[in-house]
Amino acid sequence: MADEAVITRGYFITFEGGEGTGKSTQIGLLADALTATGIEVQKTREPGGSPGAEEIRDLLVRGEPGRWDPMTEILLLYAARNDHYRRRIEPALAAGHWVLCDRFADSTLAYQGAGGGIELETIRSLHSLVLGRVWPDLTVLLDLDVETGLERAGQREETTSEGGETRYERMGGAFHDRLRQGYLSLAADAPERFAVVDASQSIAVVAGDVADKVAGRFDLILEPRS
Repeated sequence: MADEAVITRGYFITFEGGEGTGKSTQIGLLADALTATGIEVQKTREPGGSPGAEEIRDLLVRGEPGRWDPMTEILLLYAARNDHYRRRIEPALAAGHWVLCDRFADSTLAYQGAGGGIELETIRSLHSLVLGRVWPDLTVLLDLDVETGLERAGQREETTSEGGETRYERMGGAFHDRLRQGYLSLAADAPERFAVVDASQSIAVVAGDVADKVAGRFDLILEPRS
């Protein structure tokens, strides 16, 4: 009997950043570039990504800014994240697919930790309890000044079907300043996992930078899409 083909586990790449940094656009462009090389790619997002997690997403991204306190948000996020990872991300990685995810655990450290004031070690302890040592193979941080990001996010809401998902955008400039600095601090503390990209550039230039970072990390030749 011929030996069965060995399936190589896929890679898990997440995209992080504040509001309006262009994560979904860049995920789509990277997915196209990876697919062109023959890699099987799955795109997903958080909060959400599985049917149950999408239901929790509505609780988090809609309504008034003060609807939940940061700890309640964390518990909701990890309920959604556990379902998303177990049902969607892990099976895809085990099948050899690369998973590109719009936000993951670093968002919780930045939004509810740096932004909301919850101790980072508290969040990391919960992460360990729920997901063990699961972290992305690479996290692309799209960095952008707060004013530009919120302006872009406002324009996006006017032109997409996701109207009403503005709860975090309305949390105020001070929150978003803490959020940005929180992300940069996370990246500085884990340079082996993070790749920081200047998101103030054109979509095509950002896509090229992202492709270069991914190609360098995983020893690939990628042609950025635009």
